[in-house]
Amino acid sequence: MTKQIAARESRESEMSLAQLRGDCARMAPHWVVPAVQAPAPVPPSLIHGVVVPPASARLVDAMSVYGD
Repeated sequence: MTKQIAARESRESEMSLAQLRGDCARMAPHWVVPAVQAPAPVPPSLIHGVVVPPASARLVDAMSVYGD
């Protein structure tokens, strides 16, 4: 690839990137972000069928954040 072609492609990609940024900036005000609601806690009595392998339980138990 010659230097002239590489320079032209570089300018074209910079122009395309600038155009993409501009397009995104113009569209941003139109995007609606829904309000995030925290999920309701589930009572332990409703949790059924969870099986933790013994090796995983030992691993979590050995972590100071969870086991101590």
